[in-house]
Amino acid sequence: MTTAIIHHPVFFDHDTGSGHPETPQRYAVILDALRKDAELWPKLLEIEAGVAPRGDVQSCHSSQMYKTVERAVSEGLGFLDADTTVSLRSLEAALRCAGGACRAVDAVMKGEAQNAFLPLRPPGHHATADRSMGFCLFNNVAVAARYAQRNYPEIERVAVVDWDVHHGNGTQGIFYDDPSVFFFSMHQYPWYPGTGSRGETGTGRGRGFTLNVPVRAATRANDQRRMFDAALEEIETKFRPDFIFISAGFDAHEGDPLGQLRLEDEDFVLMTRVVKEWAARACEGRIVSCLEGGYNLSTLGQTVRAHVAELSKK
Repeated sequence: MTTAIIHHPVFFDHDTGSGHPETPQRYAVILDALRKDAELWPKLLEIEAGVAPRGDVQSCHSSQMYKTVERAVSEGLGFLDADTTVSLRSLEAALRCAGGACRAVDAVMKGEAQNAFLPLRPPGHHATADRSMGFCLFNNVAVAARYAQRNYPEIERVAVVDWDVHHGNGTQGIFYDDPSVFFFSMHQYPWYPGTGSRGETGTGRGRGFTLNVPVRAATRANDQRRMFDAALEEIETKFRPDFIFISAGFDAHEGDPLGQLRLEDEDFVLMTRVVKEWAARACEGRIVSCLEGGYNLSTLGQTVRAHVAELSKK
């Protein structure tokens, strides 16, 4: 089983400023951990992320939002909101994040790889249809999901599994009325950004195609994993995806400075395995995993390495 690693050096060049938790070192420690694994790295397919066309980005975001990001970068404004900073190369980085996620879809659909992981920064799952927020410029997973549906007739239904410690409000909102995309988020609650209650299940034709599993701070890892497994079992009874995306936030790891949950590397491995087993039953194993959060630089590299190693197992 081949796993693609899709990235670009510009992911490091997205400069968030001194003291910002979404630091370029996140990208560096992940690539370092992967490359130092002499058994894993030679088995991975390394692909350079290309720039997403504006039309692909605007499949999920308004033209005004795109212009806002473009102007903030070109005019050196520095901030899109109090948390979301931009610098000279931030627009290119964001476009290559979205473009890389779409390239991952191509790699899986064309048989170059069984699945893919992308160490993306800036991350994406907080970006709504009309607003960049929460460190996120464009919603990488959402853009790639729409790309898959538009470009591959066999991809009609898509599932997004979001295990970041923060609720993926942007992804939820983009697909909230869409029955062709099932959005599942397991996250600390109450916590930033304040959304993600059990009662948020979709609207209109999309009602029932959003499932939130809010988790209390300091919940035991075994209990959280049981909640995760039960949620996937529930989803599988009513939704068969043709492609699965993971919003792979690792800030639910014990000791992360932006979360208060207690997962460890092995928990992320087991959750990855459960998603892989679902994908094998439902959609020929098609998975694209995109980095979201994870801010403890002493643990992040090895946690991601364990996740990618599990993706690559036969």
